[in-house]
Amino acid sequence: VQLQASGGGSVQAGGSLRFRCAVSGRTLSRYTMGWFREAPGREREYVSNIRRAGSGGATSYADSVKGRFSISRDSAENTLYLQMNNLKFEDTAVYYCALAERHLARHMTLASDYTYWGQGTQVTVSS
Repeated sequence: VQLQASGGGSVQAGGSLRFRCAVSGRTLSRYTMGWFREAPGREREYVSNIRRAGSGGATSYADSVKGRFSISRDSAENTLYLQMNNLKFEDTAVYYCALAERHLARHMTLASDYTYWGQGTQVTVSS
């Protein structure tokens, strides 16, 4: 199983970026997928997830990004996306996509809920 993330970069506050996470070895829509981020000196934190299609495909977001970030998937491309708008300085971090092999009924916001991880991609927001 491989998750290949791309789309990071540097942007001014208020700008936008779009992350892409291409999945191979698993059919993306059958699994809950998530985005996490890790800022310098901080633990990896939950950003967003989209539940597997068989469980309704609901999306959820951390309060810090709600209304600004949008998660989606393209089943035909087997790819996960994260659209990030109105970026803030505090969004600066390394971002990771992740796939959960095991589906849980509760909100899956812990890094330990996820099995496979993409390589991190850096986002730097200048104020």
